[in-house]
Amino acid sequence: MTDTPSVREGDNAWVMLRRRKVVQWGLVYGAAAWGFLQGLEYISGTYDWPRQLQQLTTLALLIGLPIILVLAWYHGDRGQQRITTPEFAILTLLLLLGGGAFWHYQRTSEVGKDAAASTASALQPDASPGIKDSRPSVAVLPFENRSDQSKDAYFVDGMHDDILTQLSKVSALRVISRTSVEQFRDTKMSMRTIADQLGVTKILEGGVQRAGDRVRINVQLIDAGTDAHLWAESYDRELTAANIFAIQSEVARAIAEALEATLTPAEKTRVAAVPTQSLEAWDAYQHGRQEQAARTGAGLASAERFFREAIRLDPAFALAHVGLADTVMLQISYSGADPEVALPKAEGAASEALRLNPELADAWVSSAGIAAERSDYKRAESRYLRAIELNPSYSLARHWYAVMLMERGRLEDGLRQIQRATDLDPMSAVIRGAHGNLLQALGHFKEAEAAYLKAGAVSTGSLARLYVYVLNRVADGVHLAQRARELDPDSPMPFMDLTWSYLDLSEDRKALELATEAVRRWPTSPYAQIQMACVRLLEGNISAATGHAQRIVGVYPRDPFALEILSNGDLDEGHFEPAIARYRAGYPELFVSDLPAVDRGNFQAAIDLAAIFLRQDATGRASLLLDGAAANIAKMPRLGNFGHGISDVQVHALRGEKAKALTVLREAQIAGWRGPVWRYYRDFDPNLASIRSAPEFKAVFADIERDMAQQHAALAARPKDAALELSATTH
Repeated sequence: MTDTPSVREGDNAWVMLRRRKVVQWGLVYGAAAWGFLQGLEYISGTYDWPRQLQQLTTLALLIGLPIILVLAWYHGDRGQQRITTPEFAILTLLLLLGGGAFWHYQRTSEVGKDAAASTASALQPDASPGIKDSRPSVAVLPFENRSDQSKDAYFVDGMHDDILTQLSKVSALRVISRTSVEQFRDTKMSMRTIADQLGVTKILEGGVQRAGDRVRINVQLIDAGTDAHLWAESYDRELTAANIFAIQSEVARAIAEALEATLTPAEKTRVAAVPTQSLEAWDAYQHGRQEQAARTGAGLASAERFFREAIRLDPAFALAHVGLADTVMLQISYSGADPEVALPKAEGAASEALRLNPELADAWVSSAGIAAERSDYKRAESRYLRAIELNPSYSLARHWYAVMLMERGRLEDGLRQIQRATDLDPMSAVIRGAHGNLLQALGHFKEAEAAYLKAGAVSTGSLARLYVYVLNRVADGVHLAQRARELDPDSPMPFMDLTWSYLDLSEDRKALELATEAVRRWPTSPYAQIQMACVRLLEGNISAATGHAQRIVGVYPRDPFALEILSNGDLDEGHFEPAIARYRAGYPELFVSDLPAVDRGNFQAAIDLAAIFLRQDATGRASLLLDGAAANIAKMPRLGNFGHGISDVQVHALRGEKAKALTVLREAQIAGWRGPVWRYYRDFDPNLASIRSAPEFKAVFADIERDMAQQHAALAARPKDAALELSATTH
């Protein structure tokens, strides 16, 4: 009889482990795991993968070690390494899980970090209110053009912009954006004064001279507090694309070193990258950037031509594709471009930019903006966060992200992002305007007005809406809207503001003239279509209003007013399913089986959908939607474009609480609610049908009508020069 391996006398524990090859398996496994982790660390640094990948992989390998040792003990006697089919399946599953995690994070690095796993506050330590950014801060003043040719000014500005951009890629630095430093071109202010206004401690200034095939660049870093020169350098090189970008990289690394800021391996790679080998393509790109900055219809059309020329000269120039994507997107709002045509063009350009350079923050922002335009907010958020991670000093990423957060009703998150954008670009009129919108949405109307006034001409329309729908200063608001149309005659937005104001003043003829011109000039613009839909609805032409609403929903399936117009027609004919199908397509989150996801971005759609369910006797589903809407309304201001208006009145009326609905309606009128398009609620809104015949309902709207008549008279009597005096404060 032979001893079994487990009870052989004389075998000590070490011999037994060796016989079963537990030691050998453990050593091989440890060596392989260590090598794998080393390789993963190198690749993660190169591609900027998240640290969680290494942490999860290490944990998985630690869990795998005892499994390997148990298998070795069980099968390892006399060198026979047998393994059964079930055990083979277990090992295969472990490998598949590991490979799946590896693939998931590799994919995440390409398409952006998921918003649920990463927030703005996690990306930098100063994202929370009240925590000051402690990073070294620097402003790059516009460079002096030391060339004899004034035409070289765009070249000098391009060099300045590129060096500023290179510095902003260093996460250890806070770099002020170009819009703000541009305010100090040719200034006579002291360095200390400039630094105080921009909130920085260091200033980089320089000059560029272009002569024939040579370029000379002089730059110096100055401590604003002491006027001491911390670093200075001169570059005299042959004028080639490679030399230009080499100088930019050298300056960025030298400034970072002077400020004791450490570049990560990924940042070193990004700073050293050469965006194009074609000087001609770079020239065209710089021209496009300057035209794009004008934010006018003509300027955007010119910018598109320059970006297309840059791409023709160098199809691999990723930044030129980004410029094209952004310009095409901007033309939707500023030039009334057809979204169904513009969105695919912009999407293609942004995708190509990401394919060419997955580490380009600008491309992630462009792609995020397109996703938001398509209402794919989860994708948009992950891409904004990826852009911020790649370039924490990129103010545009935080600005656009803040706008999207506001549209989704996440006002506090949006305010944090816009405050960070303001820190990075304190003189930007566009960012100040967005800051004003967020303040207004939070009910801080005085602060919002101050922000709009600081923003200047770019926020003339926003200030007009504030005056009309919050402060009840209709005459001032109408004059400002007229001024906004003069400042930007190629945009449909000022037309819409004026159309609504004229409808509220019962100036239907003027409103029709404006809407007709808007539809003629921008036939595919949703802004133009919504104007005409309002006009046709108030004049009682339901069929025409429905046609315009269909065009809007075809482009923006989440437009609540257009959806309501279409649903009203369906409900009048008893067609519930088409109305519900449109809401399901536009707001799928409201159809979650257990609890609809109602927020500040969709509460009005929830109310309108609840009205449809009530008509179907689906009272339980309707109650859930109304409860969700009411919870959000309770945290919102009533007045303004970002307020809830009289949505609380609608909720009470749909619940059958008629007395409460009428009481709240009177409170809204006393508080100053006047719309926009208050006549729609008086005459058409189906959510108010249950209280429309009540004497108090009629009395409230009679008071509103009298007030608007008085304001109309004041507008007609207002001297023209008074409007000029008021609008002069806005630019």
